[in-house]
Amino acid sequence: MSSAKAEADGQAWRDRFHSSSDGLSLHIAEYGDPSAPWLPVVCLPGLSRSARDFHNLAVHLSTHRHRPRRVLAFDYRGRGLSQWDKDIANYNPLTELTDVLDGMSALGIGRAIVVGTSRGGIIAMMMGVARPHAVAGVVLNDIGPVIEPVGLARIKTYIGRTPAPDDWDDAIHIIKRLHGGQFTALGDAEWEAFARATYRDEDGRPAANYDPALAKTFDGIEFDRPIPELWKEFATLSGVPMLAIRGGNSDLLSAETLVEMGKRHPGLESVTIEGEGHPPLLLNTPILQRISVFITQTEGSGPPADAVIPVDRPGYDPDTRPED
Repeated sequence: MSSAKAEADGQAWRDRFHSSSDGLSLHIAEYGDPSAPWLPVVCLPGLSRSARDFHNLAVHLSTHRHRPRRVLAFDYRGRGLSQWDKDIANYNPLTELTDVLDGMSALGIGRAIVVGTSRGGIIAMMMGVARPHAVAGVVLNDIGPVIEPVGLARIKTYIGRTPAPDDWDDAIHIIKRLHGGQFTALGDAEWEAFARATYRDEDGRPAANYDPALAKTFDGIEFDRPIPELWKEFATLSGVPMLAIRGGNSDLLSAETLVEMGKRHPGLESVTIEGEGHPPLLLNTPILQRISVFITQTEGSGPPADAVIPVDRPGYDPDTRPED
């Protein structure tokens, strides 16, 4: 394990790298004090996403006034700063689960709160089967045991097929064109943050942040046939605290599935973010606070509560440090 970034430059995170079992260099963004006494948080992104999606959450949690904690945001193989895999068959949740567990071991994390967005939530449910004692609590961000085919089909239309933007203004335009129908409540600053999390910066210009071969992982999926459900995997987490987040406009996690999740996990807490789709961006103060409160509750403080976050919410402010 090596650290490629020093904190001397004021950067909020440290870039850590470990080797996978088959020799790839895999990246983890580490926030906060590694010796913090509070439960660490492991953040797992969506299919083509990266650790960048969790920056605001990681800063919020790692700089909390009362319980600053360590946060690890993972880049799967072929995404972000992790090495691409020549064998595209390894771009699958089981291999990625193994990489995550190995990364946790490399950084000395035996037990954590897991925040999983989309693909990351699938991996979190699989973790309940493979290493249940590693999961102290889980946040499922717009994912559940039933995946709606229409949402998966929509994702297929742009993974590996999105045109390269000319500049950052063009990148924002592309993101709006792809996701504007679902994300109806975003302001200009939020759209820019969305674009900045989607693309990496290469000498001032946006560039793709994942291996385009990921598109080939959809080749074997027949959207007119039922997609395997994950209720058995979900059930392995029935004994741990769980917060389920759903975008009000999501086409991947249905409201009906969220209700059924609550029936099968009586302690489930749920949050709906109106005006956002798949997946909610985890940018704004209310959802950052809600996740922080859930984590505090998991450590033994306060009663659970469901919530609906309305469209009329505080605007995106990357410098906000709410107290919760």
